[in-house]
Formats: sequence, structure tokens, C-alpha cells
Amino acid sequence: MAEAARSRVLMSGASGLIGTALLPSLEASGYEVTRLVRGAASGERQIVWGPAQPLDPELVSGFDAVIHLSGESIVGRWTEAKKKRIVESRVGATRNLSEALAKALQRPRIFVCASATGFYGNRDDEVLREGSSSGTGFLPEVCREWEAAADAASAAEIRVVHIRTGIVLSGRGGALQKMLLPFRLGLGGKTGSGKQWMSWIGMEDMIAAVQWILKHDSLSGAVNMVAPNPVTNAEFTKTLASVLSRAASFSVPVFAVRLAFGEMGKEILLGSQRVEPAKLLASGYVFQQPDLRRALERILQA
Repeated sequence: MAEAARSRVLMSGASGLIGTALLPSLEASGYEVTRLVRGAASGERQIVWGPAQPLDPELVSGFDAVIHLSGESIVGRWTEAKKKRIVESRVGATRNLSEALAKALQRPRIFVCASATGFYGNRDDEVLREGSSSGTGFLPEVCREWEAAADAASAAEIRVVHIRTGIVLSGRGGALQKMLLPFRLGLGGKTGSGKQWMSWIGMEDMIAAVQWILKHDSLSGAVNMVAPNPVTNAEFTKTLASVLSRAASFSVPVFAVRLAFGEMGKEILLGSQRVEPAKLLASGYVFQQPDLRRALERILQA
């Protein structure tokens, strides 16, 4: 890859949880980042696109790397309309971008496309690596189609990496921020039996691992973006409560999760995914936050 100081990166989803942390990190490392934005451009180095529409290949030509992070949030009750938005914002947008990159006069060397550990579905205590099969349910189906939507880029000999991301821990948003208020009020606790596995990653490692992927040509295909030490829901909630110096005596019963969140609650809150970052570890990546307690302490003290 070209020297970082001269490398040009095109990014979608720059205003999301991961994007808002990744963009300044890339710029601090010497990359020139251009954003794909919806609506009107509001500054320099922005390209307007409609994710549901075909993209002019000329607009995406000349970049060294493309990082695609945009997509409808999966949080919320999964009505048929919500499901449709989730699928279209991931599968359709990825296909349109992938096909434009494949047709570009100057193609990128790498296309990093968001995916999720939801690919594996509910697997109880099974250890899941990149070669593990996909599961059953709405999210596994979405993830399979999402990853397949980048096939045009792969066929054009662009190095495609699907980052299967677990729960990203950040004090600025996402799942952890939603947990903080009830836990600080002493109302936190496990969900259901608490035996379901949670595969997580600290934001520092999320950003560092993306930069690692950009620089290491050996990484391609699916890459699990999770810390090497997943924990059960009971352990996660107990650790979070301890870091906050609170008790975790409450629990949310299964029927309440299903009543409040429906299918989303069943797959996300009650589903179990014990995922291992096999490819990152094999490539030599060293995690900055491999331990949950230390990761939470660092995040909450920031």
C-alpha cells in the first residue's frame, strides 16, 4: 500500500459511532479521508451519494482504500418496514458501492465493508471463528446477503475484508451508553439466564484493528472484530456494576425481553455468540484492551 501520508481513503458512515472515532484517527495517521454523504455536501472532501442508487464509478476512482460503515440501526422493534430498511441500507448500498468500485478506472487496493457477528446466529457455548458456518434467523440472513453484496469488488481483484463486529464499547454511544443510566441507578443486572455469550471490542481496538487491516495484505474475507476474551451476559453485567461501584441484583426475565423487543430481543439480547478473533491474532495484532474490566475502566474514566 502507498505510504500513509499519501494514501486516500473513501469512507461511508463517517457520522456513526465507529466512523466518528475512526475518521480523526485516520487523519492523525496521515490519511486523507473523503466522506460519502447523503443529502448536500457541507464541506471539503465530501462526495454526495444515494445508497439506494447506482453510483458513478468516476466518483469513487483514485482512492487507495474504501471503508463502508453505513447502515440502518438494528436497534428497535423489527417491524416489516424496519427489516426492509435494515436490508436495503446494507445489501443494496454495499452492492451499489461494490459495483462502482469494480468499474472504476483506478480501483482501490482494499474495500473494508462492515458486517457483524450476527452472521453466526445463536450458538450457545460453541467457539466461533471466521470459518464457522452462518446461523439461522433474520440477522444471519442479512449478514450473508450483506457480505455477498461485495462480490463485484472481489471479482475485480480488490482485497475485500468483511469486518464482523461484535458489541463496540464506547462511552460516546452504542450499547454501553444505553446501559449506564440503569446501572448507575443500581437497577442493572443480567438479561434472561445470563448464560448467553457477549463478544465485545473496545473502541480503541476497533480503530486500531481497522488501521492494521489496511496495512496487512494477508487479511481478507471475514475478520472477526472482537476482543479475545468474550464473557457471558452475567459476567458482563457483574463487571460493569463493579466498575461503577453498584450492585447488579436486578434481572430482566426472558418473557419481558420478548414482550418489549420481540424478534430483536430474541436474536440480539438473548442470543449467544462466543466469537474468537482468530485471523487478527494469527496476523500478529496485539489487543490494547483484551480484558473487559480494564476496558470498561479506561472507557468510563475518559
